[in-house]
Amino acid sequence: MWLLFINQTYSPFLSKGGLHSKNYCPLCFRQSSFFLLHRKKRLVQVSMTATSDQLKGAKEDALNQAQLPLLLRAAKGLPVERPPVWMMRQAGRYMKAYQELAKKHPSFRERSENPELAIEISLQPWRVFRPDGVILFSDILTPLPGMGVAFDIPDKGPVIERPLRTKEDIERVHELQPERSTPFVRETLKALREAVSDEATVLGFVAAPYTLATYCVEGGNSKSYSAIKKMAFTEPELLHQLLEKFSHNLAIYCCYQIESGAQAIQIFDSWAGQLSPIDYEIFALPYQKRVLEQVKSHYPDTPIILFISQGSHYLERMASVGFDVISLDWTVDIGKARERMGSHVSIQGNLDPAILLGTPELIEERTREIIQKAGPRGHIMNLGHGVLPNTPEENVTKFFETVRKFQWH
Repeated sequence: MWLLFINQTYSPFLSKGGLHSKNYCPLCFRQSSFFLLHRKKRLVQVSMTATSDQLKGAKEDALNQAQLPLLLRAAKGLPVERPPVWMMRQAGRYMKAYQELAKKHPSFRERSENPELAIEISLQPWRVFRPDGVILFSDILTPLPGMGVAFDIPDKGPVIERPLRTKEDIERVHELQPERSTPFVRETLKALREAVSDEATVLGFVAAPYTLATYCVEGGNSKSYSAIKKMAFTEPELLHQLLEKFSHNLAIYCCYQIESGAQAIQIFDSWAGQLSPIDYEIFALPYQKRVLEQVKSHYPDTPIILFISQGSHYLERMASVGFDVISLDWTVDIGKARERMGSHVSIQGNLDPAILLGTPELIEERTREIIQKAGPRGHIMNLGHGVLPNTPEENVTKFFETVRKFQWH
């Protein structure tokens, strides 16, 4: 018994031709046949106690892990009986209940910043589809006013009132104090945790620094991204200054969401897919890493998910940053993506959202195909982007039912 314990505990020190347990004391590593002969009984007692403590700790860890919500287990690469499932943009436009609520409250900012409305909208898909993840209904621009950047979201899309294009503009961006500027986020997340308990994982989300900077420099949505790329290529120090400020503030915002009840965070770097590989490594990846490291320094056990639309050419780079989960769009084969990134990172996705416009048979076939290719560990079933506004709710039901019926044997 004690030799087994010694070999397991000190195996890094044992090698052929080197230190060998039968000739060395396992406590002081000195040669001692006398020690082995006369202290065997005592060592058996010590090792049995140590082994007992180790087994007890292992059992407690296993029990705690088994009690985690399914999505958290998959994010951490733990065994699951089936993949957990949720959808990006699952709370929103495709649901009749949301459409009726939006008629009474036409302002998006009202719907997302009024806790009563945000809670209701977040829970609408939970009541109907029972997803394994319930995500905060909000927007990636929500923290901007708390940094000194005003915006609105009319029907045509987000508009930054005063785009950030000069040194003076960027110097006005100040540190975020989310408890003062976004108290509705805390109230919403706390209510969601209470509502779903441990039946589902509550997710928060933020933009990545480069994507938030893109909105702020462009002044809203863009097709060419010419304003931010001009800044990157003519005044890179100015863009780096903005990215540094956003990295710090977004890490604060992530931590605030975790403290408010979020059990996992998804980071959207939506526009980083428009960068060349070299510019991704200059303007996007380092700032993703800063946010990740700052959050992990406070909450090391909270899974962080990274999603980049049209980012399949960055997979190896994305996997190298240290995120717990990489969310894939539908333009990459999930099995090949797993091979490229390795087994150290979990994956999420990646059904084409347009498949949910198809037949029930097609939805089931493509969903099961992705699950099989992704494998039994470290996979969260999701779409490769947000659910489309014209998606029939009965097709969403079929998607969720297909995943829930799947079992790994």
